[in-house]
Amino acid sequence: MSNRKVNITPDTTWKETTPGGVIVDAGNAEDFKTGDWRSMRPVWHEDKCKHCLLCWVVCPDNSIKVENGKFVGFDYDHCKGCGVCTKQCKFGALDFVPEE
Repeated sequence: MSNRKVNITPDTTWKETTPGGVIVDAGNAEDFKTGDWRSMRPVWHEDKCKHCLLCWVVCPDNSIKVENGKFVGFDYDHCKGCGVCTKQCKFGALDFVPEE
């Protein structure tokens, strides 16, 4: 396959698809919104945040948004709700709540 993005339709043959489980192009995670199956979500309390960015360091999905060295929010399109960031925060700036 020469194209990175494949438009799969009912008319697509099996020969035109990528083999299951194979990553054909590194760095393609941004192309897929994986946060829509999360059952829990982190919530940020800006007034308690010290901007130490320890949550950013431990986030496995790179879903902590940082601008000018400060936490500014979550990328909920890619956050899978693992809760690692909430466990790391020692200042009570992050809660972990059920997804609505």
